[in-house]
Amino acid sequence: MAKKTILETSENKQAQFIFDKNNYRLLILSIVVVAFGFLLMSGTTDIYDFRKIVVAPIVVIIGFVIGFFAILKKRK
Repeated sequence: MAKKTILETSENKQAQFIFDKNNYRLLILSIVVVAFGFLLMSGTTDIYDFRKIVVAPIVVIIGFVIGFFAILKKRK
């Protein structure tokens, strides 16, 4: 009899994800920002261009910070 009640309660539980929907959105946003930063680094223009040595690394770092925040953000 005791086994039956344990099985009934375990069947009613739903699987919970580790992250919330907002965490996944922020994680996808961070991937897009990092990809955009690497896209800014590429190209055939001068290697010492301001965009390649200043702007693109800052954009990539911002993307990694967003990803770090997305992982550590707690659900509501």
